[in-house]
Amino acid sequence: MLYFGLGHWFQKMTNNQDVAIFIVDDDPDVRRAMKRLLEMANFRVEIFATAEEFLSSGGSRSTGVLFLDIRLPGMNGADLQKALAASGSTLPIVFMTAYEDDGVRQEVMDRGAAAFLQKPVDERTLLEVIHKISQRRAKVKSNEVE
Repeated sequence: MLYFGLGHWFQKMTNNQDVAIFIVDDDPDVRRAMKRLLEMANFRVEIFATAEEFLSSGGSRSTGVLFLDIRLPGMNGADLQKALAASGSTLPIVFMTAYEDDGVRQEVMDRGAAAFLQKPVDERTLLEVIHKISQRRAKVKSNEVE
């Protein structure tokens, strides 16, 4: 189910070109669907099949939002979160998984994940999460200026 009106709805709320969206998921269908939806909402989107691809891209030093699958070949999502934290990255991470695991959910949330979503992710929820993260970032920036 794809809400074509959401891109227009979301464009009213934020300057989407200022927000890079990074998607790390080993499922090519998930990557393509998310990329298509977010590009319709006028975001800059980069997709990666593995955590290692993302790390080598330099995306961790960018401003944006990282949508990260928990279960990945090679380095898993939780390990990527640890590596990003160790490198000083402040990139907000939204975890996605098709496998419910309360222990993993608690672990990544305790380490600062912005959200934890169950797949399949509803399009409206996806855009609302980005909006909330953008609002938090704007609030932090305005507090830094004062």
